[in-house]
Amino acid sequence: MMSMTCHTLDGRAVLDFVACGCSSNALLDRYSVRNYSKANSKGSCRGYGARLNRIRCGVSSMKTAETPVPKMAAEALLNGVPQGLPQVLNLTKESRKPVSLTNLFEVVANDILTLNQNLQSIVGAENPVLMSAAEQIFGAGGKRMRPALAFLVSRATAELVGLKELTKEHRRLAEIIEMIHTASLIHDDVLDESDMRRGKESVHQMFGTRVAVLAGDFMFAQSSWYLANLENLQVIKLISQVIKDFASGEIKQASSLFDCDVELEEYLLKSYYKTASLIAASTKGAAIFSGVDNYVAEKMYDYGKNLGLSFQVVDDILDFTQSAEQLGKPAGTDLAKGNLTAPVIFALKKEPKLRDIIDSEFSETGSLDEAIALVKACGGIEQAQELAKEKAHLAIQNLECLPKTAFRLALEDMVMFNLQRID
Repeated sequence: MMSMTCHTLDGRAVLDFVACGCSSNALLDRYSVRNYSKANSKGSCRGYGARLNRIRCGVSSMKTAETPVPKMAAEALLNGVPQGLPQVLNLTKESRKPVSLTNLFEVVANDILTLNQNLQSIVGAENPVLMSAAEQIFGAGGKRMRPALAFLVSRATAELVGLKELTKEHRRLAEIIEMIHTASLIHDDVLDESDMRRGKESVHQMFGTRVAVLAGDFMFAQSSWYLANLENLQVIKLISQVIKDFASGEIKQASSLFDCDVELEEYLLKSYYKTASLIAASTKGAAIFSGVDNYVAEKMYDYGKNLGLSFQVVDDILDFTQSAEQLGKPAGTDLAKGNLTAPVIFALKKEPKLRDIIDSEFSETGSLDEAIALVKACGGIEQAQELAKEKAHLAIQNLECLPKTAFRLALEDMVMFNLQRID
């Protein structure tokens, strides 16, 4: 069975579902088919400061009954006290098979191939410099994760309504999503003064800041034009909100640098703006173009949101655990710039000395390395891993409304692939 917490993101209601200590193990039992483990004795919500405004419990195939959770169970969810709650996901290597992006995207390989062929042409060739900038980043490869997710959801939801083939709107949506993502990367590299992107020189490094900013603006504008031509007001509003969220995320991050009082909820909101918003909009938009009902469309939105948040938390963990060679940049780069992510926020709750070092903005030689060591020593990494797993578990639950097809399995594998990165 499940509990439900309702909170808002910039005024938009968001529902999160968390496994609770009820008798139903239907969701966890499914994992044995895919070599995922069911549970162990640990609680699934080891206290990371979440605030449950409303908790309800109950399970059915499509809807959740509204039976209140006892106060002690709610406190267990908040504080991590074992109360018979199932473990979110057991990620031991023995419990599942490794997942690769190549394998999980295989079922939409032809869709991605068509997208790659279309991307550069839809940017437009009116301005050779802007086209060259677009070719630089499109040509640098990239995982195409966001459009691939849109294709997977498109095909998974199409089967619900008996749609045999994707529509032109499905395909155009995936192209728009990748254009918006690429535009955001160009601008991010300018803001972060990053010289490399996907192993190649960044656009601003190659063409200069002025061209990079204009290239990003042009791609945002071009994607907006194609979006308007989809002539679906619901999707237009959905994707337009993403562009606003990008700016909100950057402003929120810039206004909280070196702020040791930043709360986990603020971090998650910023992560939603910068990462999860686009993924959630793409998965919901794909469902809308399949013609499914609002319940399924909202579940696809929640899947994208939770997957996106889990991805961002994992990325922030890797900033501490991977080498500079693996990251393509020095370890602890976000911390050095004053961007306090989940591992640091957790560590600050336990280690007062870390606050002093961050407040000094690493003015002393070796202070950054000391701060990184403190984050690792006092459990910041482990707590962030639990947070990533919790969001992953929610994403898996959001897929329950889909038929058990190769496309749904690939969507589940996407969740597991992300968590593999912190094994």
